[in-house]
Formats: sequence, C-alpha cells, structure tokens
Amino acid sequence: MNTESVESLPESMTLWQDAWRRLRRRRLAMVCLAVVGLYTLAAMYGECVYWWYRLHDETPPYKRVNLAEQYQPPSFLRSPFGGRETGRMSSLERFLHGLKALGHHPLGTDGLGRDVLQRVIQGTRIAYQVGIVTSLIAIPIGVVLGCLAGYFGGRVDDFIVWLYSTFACIPGLLFILAIAMVVGKGLLGVYLGIGLTMWVGLCRLIRGEVIKHKERPYVTAARALGLGHFRIIFRHILPNVFHVVIVTFTLRFPYAIGTEVIMSFLGIGVQGEPSWGIMISNARLRLWHGVWWEMAAATAAIFGIVLAFNLLGDALRDALDPRLRTGR
Repeated sequence: MNTESVESLPESMTLWQDAWRRLRRRRLAMVCLAVVGLYTLAAMYGECVYWWYRLHDETPPYKRVNLAEQYQPPSFLRSPFGGRETGRMSSLERFLHGLKALGHHPLGTDGLGRDVLQRVIQGTRIAYQVGIVTSLIAIPIGVVLGCLAGYFGGRVDDFIVWLYSTFACIPGLLFILAIAMVVGKGLLGVYLGIGLTMWVGLCRLIRGEVIKHKERPYVTAARALGLGHFRIIFRHILPNVFHVVIVTFTLRFPYAIGTEVIMSFLGIGVQGEPSWGIMISNARLRLWHGVWWEMAAATAAIFGIVLAFNLLGDALRDALDPRLRTGR
C-alpha cells in the first residue's frame, strides 16, 4: 500500500472501519464472504430441521430409508423432458414437468434412498457445531494464557511457554483420538480433542503481540494512573490485539472441520448423524459401481468451505493489520 492512500484516510476512521473498507475493495474476499454466508444459512436451516423433527419425535427426511429410490443419480443428469410419459404433453406441461423433476433429489440418493442434498446440509450443521464449539474452548484458553505470558514475563512466561511447547510436541491427531477414546464416541470427544489442541498457535501469537504492546505509551500511562494489571491486560491491551483472534478463528475454523471429517471417517466422531466424513466413508465402497455423486457432493462441500475460510482469513489478516494503516 502506498503512502498517498495511507495519508488520505480520515482521521476519525477506526481500525475496524478501515478494515471493512479494505475488505470491500477485494472482490475475491467478498465472494468468499458470500460463500461463508451461504454455508451459514445452510447450517441454520439444518439446525431448524433437526430440532423440528426431534421435538416432534419424528424421523427426519434425511434419515428415512426408501429402497425404491436408492442409487438415483442427480436430477440434472436425468432427462426430465423425454420419455413416453411426456411424449403427448404440451410445451408448457413439459417445462413444468421438467422443473418438478429437477427439484426431486437434485444431488441424487444414497444406497438407502436418502436424499444426498439434505444429508450434505446436515453435514454443514455438524461442521459448524464443531467449528464454533471448539473455538469457544480454544480461544479463551489461548487468549488468557497468551496475555498472562506476554504481560508478566518471568516464571509465568516460562511456565506457559513450556506448557504450549509440550502440547505442540504431541501429535495433534493422536491426542484427539486419545481423548475421544477416553470420553467415548460422539461429538463430545471431538469438541474436547480439537479444542484442547487448537489453542497453542493462538497463545503463541497473542503472547508475541502483548510483549510488543506492554511497553507502549498508553500502557505506561495506564500504570502511572494506578490501574491494576488485569484491567490493563483485558481493558487496554486485549482490544488492540483482538484482530489476531479474529484472523486465527477464520483460519482454524476449517482445520476443526477437517479434523472432524477425519474422525467421523474413522468411525470415532459423530454417531447417527450424516457428517461429511460418514458420507465419504459410506460412499467410497460404491465408487466401483459408478455411484460417485454422494462422495462428490460431500467432497465439494468440504472443499468449498475450507477454501472460502482460508481465502477470507488471508484477506482479514491484510485488512486488520494496523501497520498497513499507519505506514511501515
């Protein structure tokens, strides 16, 4: 970024307003933000469907077995306008019949006749649950320990550095599998396993930022006014380094989703619900029979959300960097 663009910024513009202005200028970032929004709406819709059928004690449609419709390909691959049934229809009737056919199992069905699109939406719901819950576990741990280590230094810093170095030396997937085996199969083991391993990188970043900020004039002035240490940390320093938390969340969110997919693929993750990992595990044996659409749908859903969050995280890192606003 050149010096002229830095100097042309209004003095009253805050860091967050400037970050949003920078983000809007990047078309790819806005496209990724729209994709993330679509995934979020799908997850919310899936959550509503899940709780509606659970409260009414009914079997949801994505779990209903219909062997008469098993292994149906996606509707866009079938010819809805041909056949003897539509041979004597008018053009308008053929068009309406075609639209109805395209809306029937648009991504096909699996080996039990269940709609693949509905199962992909429920997989989005589970992915968001894992990403949000694990972030709620990892972010407070990483932020608190990073702030304490960076601000106090000394033995506190040595202990916290030793702690996150120890966690970093443990293979993450094996640690998650061990916790899941102790807690039991299901989402609880996934939450604890991923949450207790994801805080290390954030703690390291927050520690480095707090070390830089604790000697700045506004912190010195707060000490001179007699403010307590914890008030200085969480009231003054933390808001100035919170952009690191946002960027880390957007980059670690797809990591949590990918880890859950692996664990569900291995049969240790979610039980009884259509996770993307379970869909891939069930579909891999049917590829030899030409049934590819279930695996393709789950893989495309994973690819889309991971790519969107990673590109959005990179854009946020550039937009929220205070050095780009004040010059190098």
